[in-house]
Parts: sequence; structure tokens; C-alpha cells
Amino acid sequence: MPQDMPPSGGYGPVQYKRNLPARGFRPAMYLVGTAALMTYGFWRVGQGIREHNELAREKMWARIYLIPALQAEEDRDQVRRYLADKAREKELLGTETKVYNSDRFVRPTFAVTPEKQLK
Repeated sequence: MPQDMPPSGGYGPVQYKRNLPARGFRPAMYLVGTAALMTYGFWRVGQGIREHNELAREKMWARIYLIPALQAEEDRDQVRRYLADKAREKELLGTETKVYNSDRFVRPTFAVTPEKQLK
């Protein structure tokens, strides 16, 4: 029996590398996409910060504009309490007493103290 011999010209090269198609995009495309996404995200964060600052400024000015109304309400409440205290004092003592040496109005001050002494 004759021995098998290689074909004339020899065998073709042996393919030892895997020949798989590249899946997905090129790495540069992923980099560009990530940069675009992050740029959009930072832009939206900047818009949110601006909106937050504007709302805080608006809230601050609203409180500033409300101060006179709140102060007037507090003053009316103090006058009501002062007149009620005077009426109660006159009812209990039968006469009106003067606490101060002058007739100038002195704004009352209140201090909150604990009911029990802390040891």
C-alpha cells in the first residue's frame, strides 16, 4: 500500500487563532457616549441647583415681606394680653397699681423656666 503524501505545494497554513467577529461598538464610541451622558447629567444638576437657589431666594424674600404683618400680629396680641392683665389686676385688687416710675410703655419680656430644678 502506498503511503499518503502531502499534496503538491504542501498543506495550507493551520488556523490556530479564533476568528470571531468583534461584538459591540469600538471603545472610542463607548467613551464618547459616556462623556455625552455625563455632560447631560452635569447640565441637569446645574439646572437643579439654579432652580433650588431661586426657590430659596424666593422663600427668603417671602419671609422678609411677611415680617411686618407677623410683627403687627404679635403687637396686637401683646396689647390684648396687657389690657387683660390690667383688667384682672383691677378686678382682684380693686385699684390700678403702677409698677414703673414712668408712664412710658415697656415691652414685656418672657423667659421660659423649667418647672423643676435640675440637679
